[in-house]
Amino acid sequence: MQRKSQINYMKFAIFGNTYQAKKSFYAEQLFNLLGRYNAQISVCREFHHFLTSDLGLNLPPVQLFDGDDFEADMVISLGGDGTFLKAASRVGKKSIPILGINIGRLGFLADISPEEMENTFEEIHQHRYTLDERRVLQLQCDDPTLMKEPYALNEIAVLKRDSSSMISIHTAINDVPLTTYQADGLIIATPTGSTAYSLSVGGPIIVPHSKTIAITPVAPHSLNMRPIVICDDWTITLDVESRNHNFLVAIDGRSEACNETTRLTISRADYTVKVVKRYNHVFFDTLRSKMMWGADVR
Repeated sequence: MQRKSQINYMKFAIFGNTYQAKKSFYAEQLFNLLGRYNAQISVCREFHHFLTSDLGLNLPPVQLFDGDDFEADMVISLGGDGTFLKAASRVGKKSIPILGINIGRLGFLADISPEEMENTFEEIHQHRYTLDERRVLQLQCDDPTLMKEPYALNEIAVLKRDSSSMISIHTAINDVPLTTYQADGLIIATPTGSTAYSLSVGGPIIVPHSKTIAITPVAPHSLNMRPIVICDDWTITLDVESRNHNFLVAIDGRSEACNETTRLTISRADYTVKVVKRYNHVFFDTLRSKMMWGADVR
């Protein structure tokens, strides 16, 4: 799907990584580039404070915003995938496309390199980009803390807490029992999240538009417990038992303690996250590059 807006009239909301001072050069480059197109700019207050107060950068006058109190034609995430996830959580159901500029490490979501910024914004100016719609997971439970931010673009994970003992995770699909995982945890991942935490514990790589969910155990006690991929319009129910009667729930890396009496229900959310991709982007090109497939690492 093409988005047809002149960049000169577009409003950009910018989120950034506040822990990478040595890469502040790219922030200056970004602001200069947007200024060249006379674009309207608003910046997350925390990121702006980091750039101006902590790093002493002299930035042009911009609007500032807090949390999700912003409107824009496009959001820019300047950092790694973690920064992109933060931006996505703030965008929420606003349906604003997100462009990820990678000044982090691996970068599957934020896959535009700083060296590509100039060409990328010229392509945006010429309407030559696509929007990649990514499915989101939603958590439902009776824990008010978890329900403050119940949506995940990557994954929802349950993990053991404060103990070397495993937890027991009774898992059902559409109210039909699947199995009980005796493990350090369980990851419920979207295709987008399949190249994140799930991949690191042996989960499958899933093509972004496959409309599926991966269920991947973390260090399972039984070797025959393997990842399983299901339809993303199915509902997953988790009941967890723990020796110390609590466990962790991590929603895109945001962890909260949870009582073992809390039942977790995970399903597909009623909205998608729109990721801006260059017009010639191919997922398999990104995969080969990031995974170094075919590279001689000797």
